[in-house]
Amino acid sequence: MIRLDTTNTHDFYEMTPAMQERADNAHQQVVSKSGKGAEFLGWRDLLLSPNDALLEDLVQTAERIREEADVLVCIGIGGSYLGARAVIDALTEFFPVDDGGPEIIFAGHHMGDAYHSQLLRYLEGKSVFVNVISKSGTTLEPALAFRFLRNWLEARFADADKRIIVTTDPSKGALNILQSERGYTKYVIPPDVGGRFSVLTPVGLLPIAVAGVDIQALFYGAVSKLKEIDSEKGNDAVQYAATRVGLFEKGFSTEVLACFEPALSGIGGWWQQLFGESEGKEHTGVFPAALQYSTDLHSMGQYMQDGERKLMETFLMIDSHKSALTVPPSEDNLDGLNYISGKEVTFVNRQAYEGTSRAHRNGGVPNMTVWLDSLTPDCIGASLYFFEHAVAISGYLLGVNPFDQPGVEAYKNEMFQLLGKPEKPA
Repeated sequence: MIRLDTTNTHDFYEMTPAMQERADNAHQQVVSKSGKGAEFLGWRDLLLSPNDALLEDLVQTAERIREEADVLVCIGIGGSYLGARAVIDALTEFFPVDDGGPEIIFAGHHMGDAYHSQLLRYLEGKSVFVNVISKSGTTLEPALAFRFLRNWLEARFADADKRIIVTTDPSKGALNILQSERGYTKYVIPPDVGGRFSVLTPVGLLPIAVAGVDIQALFYGAVSKLKEIDSEKGNDAVQYAATRVGLFEKGFSTEVLACFEPALSGIGGWWQQLFGESEGKEHTGVFPAALQYSTDLHSMGQYMQDGERKLMETFLMIDSHKSALTVPPSEDNLDGLNYISGKEVTFVNRQAYEGTSRAHRNGGVPNMTVWLDSLTPDCIGASLYFFEHAVAISGYLLGVNPFDQPGVEAYKNEMFQLLGKPEKPA
């Protein structure tokens, strides 16, 4: 379902027995729950003991929303929306289609005035449901968006309370107070699952199901990958983590995740948070950046080829991807493209990848490729778990706790002081 090719790293780094032992030990720390932050390994537990009743319940709620809504607005920030958006982008049509389901819109992941005011105007006259996702219910960006949208719904729908679904902490937080008063449908964010690891909980699964994606196949694709990783010594997640940390220790401090399939660009955004928030601590960690090729080769390609040689690169590719288009011939050939007439567009894109990986390797950028068998729910689910397991290993290799995020409070404290937020009572 997934395979890792590290061929283009061999000129820069060869796995040593010592690194292999370190990586295998880190893997065992994840599996045995003996490493830092092990109390936040619930993202593994939910795959080890699947809750099929919850999956079915999510499917039924999604079907109700699909039948009654024109739009589902998902309110959340960071891991509360990036995973869902990534999977939806990967597995649904680029352009709106009449498949009987609602449009999925994301809000609360920034504080843009124009975006939210235009969103409220856009929703006028539509049947709207809202899924607000927050453990505390008080995170500024989603709480602000929910205040706007709750007021908007209550002013327009007699059944507004039935149109709001909260995904939150089992018992604590502002959304639980509202839910108990209003009777909102509620789903739980497991306390032992951090936001960036939550895509396979109701946080991601409900909006993904509303988008018409088979969440059972997605979930069990991840289950299958977990079982494979846990049972294979020196598995691909271990090799990926060890290779990137080995390169980091040789001075390659920035990793670019590059996708040649536009549908996978959202996975890049999710990956960027997963690795940045997990590793960037104690003044260490690989800096993660996601690029969309071949688009970004026309903006960042020069730097990738000839810039500072501290870059490594991981390509995320689809191995088997059927092409809907073949390049047509042209009598005038003014664009000079007759040399590829008759070839499938996926073939042309594949050669762009091959050429880029060679050129970047020759230019001093070690690169590896994560291959997905196909663009299907089970393969996407497997890729999500692959990266989650790998980042836990690489965090341990770097000597940090991969599951906390102490640094994110610094900007909030300064912001709240400027906004005049009252101090909490002692």
